[in-house]
Amino acid sequence: MTAGRGLTQVSIEELEALLRALHRGRFELPLERHTLHLMALHGLAEHGGLLIGLDARGLQAVLVAVLAERKVRARVSPPSE
Repeated sequence: MTAGRGLTQVSIEELEALLRALHRGRFELPLERHTLHLMALHGLAEHGGLLIGLDARGLQAVLVAVLAERKVRARVSPPSE
C-alpha cells in the first residue's frame, strides 16, 4: 500500500462493486483485506488500507464520499487528449 495516496489508485468500478456488495450484505464486517481479495477487488486490497477494520456505517460513508468526489471531478475536468 502506498502511504498518503488514500484511495486515489483504486478504480471507480472497484469502489462501486464494494458499495454494492456492502448494500447486499455479501461480506462480514469489519472489513478485512483477505475479503477484498476473495471478492476479486485486488486494487482495493492493495491500496484501500484505510477501509480495513471499518464497520458498515464507516465503510458506506467513506465509499459514498469518495465516489461523489470522483464523479464531480469527472464532470468538471476536461477530457484528456
